Amino acid sequence: MWHAWRFCYVCKSVLFSAANTSFHPPEPPVDHWGLDTPLPTFPVTYTLGRKHGVTQILGEDGKVVETFRPYYISKDKFLKDTERMITMITDGPLKSFCYRRLKYLENKFQLHVLLNELRELHEQKSVPHRDFYNIRKVDTHIHAASSMNQKHLLRFIKKKMKTEADTVVLEKNGRKVTMHEVFTNLGITAYDMSVDMLDVHADRNMFHRFDKFNAKYNPVGESTLREIFIKTDNYVNGKYFAEVLKEVLSDLEDSKYQQAEPRLSIYGRSKDEWDKLAKWAISHDVWSSNVMWMVQIPRLYDIYKAKNMIKNFDVILDNIFTPLFEVTNDPSSHPELYRFLQVVSGLDSVDDESKHEYVQFDRTTAQPENYVDSENPPYSYYLYYMYANITVLNAFRRSRGMNTFALRPHCGEAGHVNHLVAGYLTSESISHGLLLRKVPVLQYLFYLTQMGIAMSPLSNNSLFISYNRNPLPEYLMKGLNVSLSTDDPLQFHFTKEALMEEFSIAAQVWKLSSCDMCELARNSVLQSGFEDKVKIHWLGPSYREEGVTGNDVSRTNVPDIRVSYRYEAMVDELTNLFRTKHL
Repeated sequence: MWHAWRFCYVCKSVLFSAANTSFHPPEPPVDHWGLDTPLPTFPVTYTLGRKHGVTQILGEDGKVVETFRPYYISKDKFLKDTERMITMITDGPLKSFCYRRLKYLENKFQLHVLLNELRELHEQKSVPHRDFYNIRKVDTHIHAASSMNQKHLLRFIKKKMKTEADTVVLEKNGRKVTMHEVFTNLGITAYDMSVDMLDVHADRNMFHRFDKFNAKYNPVGESTLREIFIKTDNYVNGKYFAEVLKEVLSDLEDSKYQQAEPRLSIYGRSKDEWDKLAKWAISHDVWSSNVMWMVQIPRLYDIYKAKNMIKNFDVILDNIFTPLFEVTNDPSSHPELYRFLQVVSGLDSVDDESKHEYVQFDRTTAQPENYVDSENPPYSYYLYYMYANITVLNAFRRSRGMNTFALRPHCGEAGHVNHLVAGYLTSESISHGLLLRKVPVLQYLFYLTQMGIAMSPLSNNSLFISYNRNPLPEYLMKGLNVSLSTDDPLQFHFTKEALMEEFSIAAQVWKLSSCDMCELARNSVLQSGFEDKVKIHWLGPSYREEGVTGNDVSRTNVPDIRVSYRYEAMVDELTNLFRTKHL
């Protein structure tokens, strides 16, 4: 009887719950990419040509359209400016002057902190609701292929080993191979897999060994697993990479106040790379309001040339930039690429800067169409031709009402000081900038122009310079426009919130105040490529104004006292410079 009564009670409860639960039909998928929106059309389309490594926008007469002519920057002008910069940074009296001004700024900030630290803290406490945890902060330098931590990647791979064992994941020698067969051939089971076996985290043997760092991108030391799980163009059309990235994006959205600009790769080996990348992003709906994408161009000409994949350097430039000009000229020529580019904020140039450069970039260096050497072109050669194309492309896109792209390369991490000269002349901001500590003239110029520097101390600690020698706290005290970023959470971080881990360690080691961290966070938003309307929401409607006028403490949590100090220090420096010039 008791069992019968319980059964009736359970049935009644279920029926009652069902009767009182309203039916909610599944929500239709959101069209993040504007697939239902017709592509724009333009009354005028131009002919595209190429000359000396730069795409040309030609009119009916076959000449460069007059509107865009001022945006073509000649190689001679770039080299002339480079020579002038090198003369400046090696000038003894100028080096002494800049060094003294930088030391003055550092000591001046320390005096400001002694006098005003408590006042800054009091101003922060008086702001309702806002604190360091709920102000916007952007990871302005992070690679998509390593944007997850090692435990996340391990958990994802083990899940796929169990749930998709019979899925064909690659084709080898004409034979289709399933997930189960891949791991069977490696002699690995899901039970065996551990973080230690995955072996994607940095260790002490990686210091000054960029080759070992690149090898860490291969889970279990196998390039096959990298191909399957963290590539966009593979047998499964980047399905697994998209899935793990969407989990990373979901974590960002849950944290709400953390944004990122992950780098995806375009290599320049063929012209359809852009279309494949755009198709991957749209078909897998790799979209998030917390993310703007960046595209990185690895400097791998010498490898492609050795494998006879390209004839000359111009082939790489043609493959990278011609599709971008074509889709700007006529969006219907690459419809998916047109939509994808709306969430791309800039281009990056990546590789090991410490590689020896066998070729020097000067007036005798061959034009890209004639550059057939087996050696990789120098860093400045890459950067100039990227800059020359991006400048014209941005002018073209602005004329069409489209978004533009910033050049934000890896620069000054290792290698020659000339890299920083090229970066300063061509880029909107740079990543790393460690070598600025050795070049006072350039460091002072970075301060005066407030050029952005996205620094990654934990990454640098494993690769190039120990944490306690990192110049970030000095840059911050002097007033350079620095921000904190993660670079590669897969290799260097342990927690789900890698950017917060970066901030946490920096605060502990360098004893950063709440005001310092909020200033770094505000700098990251200013450096980022998010839309103007988004920055207005995050920083305030007047964020482009200088000084206190441009600061909304209720959104940034940076005290007006700190912003006022930075502005007055800059005005004093500029006043001193112009006064010195006239003496």
